[in-house]
Amino acid sequence: MDFFLLCVFLPLVTVAWGQYSDYYYGPYNYGDNDEWVNVYRQGFNFQCPHGQVIVAVRSVFSKKEGSDRLWNYACMPASQSLGEPTECWWEEINRAGTEWYQTCSNNGLVAGFQSQYFPSVLDREWQFYCCRYSRRCPYSCWLTTEYPGHYGEDMDMMMYTYDYYIRGATTTFSAVHRDRQWKFIVCRMTDYDCPFQNV
Repeated sequence: MDFFLLCVFLPLVTVAWGQYSDYYYGPYNYGDNDEWVNVYRQGFNFQCPHGQVIVAVRSVFSKKEGSDRLWNYACMPASQSLGEPTECWWEEINRAGTEWYQTCSNNGLVAGFQSQYFPSVLDREWQFYCCRYSRRCPYSCWLTTEYPGHYGEDMDMMMYTYDYYIRGATTTFSAVHRDRQWKFIVCRMTDYDCPFQNV
């Protein structure tokens, strides 16, 4: 009897797995040979290719290099249901040495990062590069856990679930460790146009 049930349900499980296996992002390509997008104590500008969004963030910390971090990012194409981005822009600058909270305005999704290092505070200022997809709206938003788990640790944040997008972040800054912890703001996006915008 058990063998009969196995024969009946195994093909169904296989079909279901085939239909839904692409709902999880695969291994991330952080660019050529996994190189960093910056060097210590230098600014950088990273933008995903057109139609792609940030899905992973990796970073390592060095106290001897001015309490700075090396950064790298991975991008993936946005869901086809969102269509093509209708506009992209740089958000306002988040100042070095302060805590901040920011989401992409106009229902945008994070598609890049720009940063400048300031030796006077041993910290960076940040800007998000955001792209809007027609008039799609965010819903089911949540905050990730803190990345890194402790100040000074390596950081490896990955989006495992398809159709969830990074819309911004909140960060805390430690004046003792001269490092940041990040919580990323993650949302789903509607499959239809909405009549409202976020502020």
